[in-house]
Amino acid sequence: MREENLIVSVWRGDGEQGEYVDYRVPREESQTVLDVVTYIQRKIDPTLSYRFSCRVGMCGSCAMTVNGKPRWTCRTHVSKVAPDGKLSVGPLRIMNVVKDLSVEMSDFFEKWVRAEGRFHPTKTRYDDFDAIKPADNKRKIASAGIECIGCGICYSGCDVVAWKAEYLGPAALNRAWTLVNDVRDGGQIARLNAIAGDAGCHACHSQQGCVENCPKHLNPTASIAGLKRVTAFAALKGGLK
Repeated sequence: MREENLIVSVWRGDGEQGEYVDYRVPREESQTVLDVVTYIQRKIDPTLSYRFSCRVGMCGSCAMTVNGKPRWTCRTHVSKVAPDGKLSVGPLRIMNVVKDLSVEMSDFFEKWVRAEGRFHPTKTRYDDFDAIKPADNKRKIASAGIECIGCGICYSGCDVVAWKAEYLGPAALNRAWTLVNDVRDGGQIARLNAIAGDAGCHACHSQQGCVENCPKHLNPTASIAGLKRVTAFAALKGGLK
């Protein structure tokens, strides 16, 4: 007979100080991990802090560590990850904990800035639109990584980030790769110099934790491999500082 309740261990604490606290939560059909966390906050302990928004896998803000793996809690069904009725929910690894399940993501997004992960326009609003055909090879390469929503799951699951804090990480480098392949962008020299250093693409060990964990099924490892190639060519041609 299946247990009627879930035993849920939830990380409680501020910063680096805290512990896992157990809660009993009624088991429901089609229940998600976010449903469980919400039940605890609304029915058992209103002081529990966590972050969510859309609840349908569009924003990525509900990302947490579920049974040791970073996941979107809104799209993770309890039946898939806790068939034995036991569930562990903690904050994303690597990121600083603000309180309980909420983490500070400033470092994550600042690395996008350091990787020149922004579009550098080459035209003004008064110019005609560039017509980029979907079949264009560079456009297809850019499109393969463009669906990243910045949830931080690949970053949390990256062992290189865990031991090398200055490493830009898979999300920022994936973004840089999409822009490298955007023929409209004018920031390529600055971008290649930004991602070619010790904390950039060459620090990646190709362990593919980012690929394994990405809820959007993107391949940041392939993007980083592409950056390694273009920075190597740029260095041979004297294009890097």
